[in-house]
Amino acid sequence: MSSSVTLRLRPATAADLPAVLALVGQVVPIMQASGNLQWSPDYPNAAVFEQDLAAGHLWAVELSGEIVGVAALTRNAQDPEYALADWDPAAPAVVVHRLAVAPAAQGRGVAQALLAQAETLARAWGYGRVRVDTNSANTATQRLFPKLGYRFAGEIALAFRPGLRFFCYERLVG
Repeated sequence: MSSSVTLRLRPATAADLPAVLALVGQVVPIMQASGNLQWSPDYPNAAVFEQDLAAGHLWAVELSGEIVGVAALTRNAQDPEYALADWDPAAPAVVVHRLAVAPAAQGRGVAQALLAQAETLARAWGYGRVRVDTNSANTATQRLFPKLGYRFAGEIALAFRPGLRFFCYERLVG
């Protein structure tokens, strides 16, 4: 007999912070070992996630009662460098930041659930698009985003992450 385990998506709470940091602690070494230096032991950190929580941006995905995914789904203006991407920088968008999935839960739809929530929020707020970027060395997300209907919108550099290149993606939602 097989049992079906479902993902539970919800806004994160301050009580989730230790689990979120533990999840990131699992993900960062794997990213770095694959040559993806987008994150480090210093970023993202507790202060960044506390800001996400305070703004109501942080979302969590649970599987069997454990947090296996997290993302900040924001509607803040993007950094000026994003204007170099092939999209209308003035158009309001939900922007996905700090998307992480526990290694043991990868391939189970966790990232897809978080991106679907970003699209739901975009529709609820009257925004017509969702945007996300990823390090140029992150081949997993470069496969995922187009598969989910995101269009490649160019490559940029970010001043606060010197030496790295980021691929931008956008999905129109209606």
